[in-house]
Amino acid sequence: MMPLSLADPGQSYRVRKIGGNDKTRLHLAEMGLVVDTPLTVVAQDAGNVILRVKDSRIALNRDLALRVQVTPPAN
Repeated sequence: MMPLSLADPGQSYRVRKIGGNDKTRLHLAEMGLVVDTPLTVVAQDAGNVILRVKDSRIALNRDLALRVQVTPPAN
């Protein structure tokens, strides 16, 4: 597992763990980021990321991206 802030652009991942307080986890869940959600990193700059989740694009700052732990999907 690694934090989303270190993920490579153009790669697909799966959410494995979401840290932070209840408010942070709820905020991420409302954007569609819950455990086992597939996503693709569109762009990354200094830990800030733009993601494709389902049919939406989401931008996360470095602080939020550090709370989302991901792994590459199993082949």
